[in-house]
Amino acid sequence: MAYEYILVEKRDRVGLITLNRPEALNALCAGLIDELGQAVALFEADDEIGCLVVTGSERAFAAGADIKEMIGKDFQQVYREDFITDDWEVLAKTRKPVIAAVAGYALGGGCEVAMMCDFIIAAENAKFGQPEITIGTIPGAGGTQRLTRIVGKSKAMDMCLTGRMMDADEAERCGLVSRVVPVDKLMEEAMAAAAKIAGHSLPVTMIAKESVDRSYETTLSEGLRFERRVFHSTFALDDRREGMTAFAEKRKADWKHR
Repeated sequence: MAYEYILVEKRDRVGLITLNRPEALNALCAGLIDELGQAVALFEADDEIGCLVVTGSERAFAAGADIKEMIGKDFQQVYREDFITDDWEVLAKTRKPVIAAVAGYALGGGCEVAMMCDFIIAAENAKFGQPEITIGTIPGAGGTQRLTRIVGKSKAMDMCLTGRMMDADEAERCGLVSRVVPVDKLMEEAMAAAAKIAGHSLPVTMIAKESVDRSYETTLSEGLRFERRVFHSTFALDDRREGMTAFAEKRKADWKHR
């Protein structure tokens, strides 16, 4: 497919999506969000893809939603169209693992999109923030919800009420990002992590992702019950038998992804 606002490529079993509006610091306009959804859907349906990576430029992952598109909207319009709902949540609903590779600014909607991914690898120059308060509104794509669950109430309140930015080191300390790497090593690290994930059994990585996600949506006792049942379900997979057999025979597993 031809895209205007993103770049899309396949690297072995990894699908790479690069946000590409350099003149607007990758601001998330409606067209970009629509193309992102299309690309994710294609990779989700592609049996040859085992992991996705979403990234931006060295200067900005995404500097936020496109404010120029929102200025003229009123309450009735955004309410009737349910603005920033299903089309923005595509990454959060993706069943395959997704890594956000973040350099530069990840602000507002950019920070929220990064948090929709399964984990974030950040370059040393990354800056995260929810500055919506400075333009007379609040985060609308998960900034008050996902951020609070990740970094805790105090940090989330600080960021949402002051609009300040969090650097990469602080983001790693409070669990917003999984690791921090040099800017020039960001894509190498992200693609290596994605390739490692994609090199495992696809149904098992999807089950593992679903189980971790469930921990955010339920009590500990119910989460443990869910984990146990999906663990049991892996015993119906050819790949589970192959993985354990390969381990016992001291050889590399030959995954069939079934």
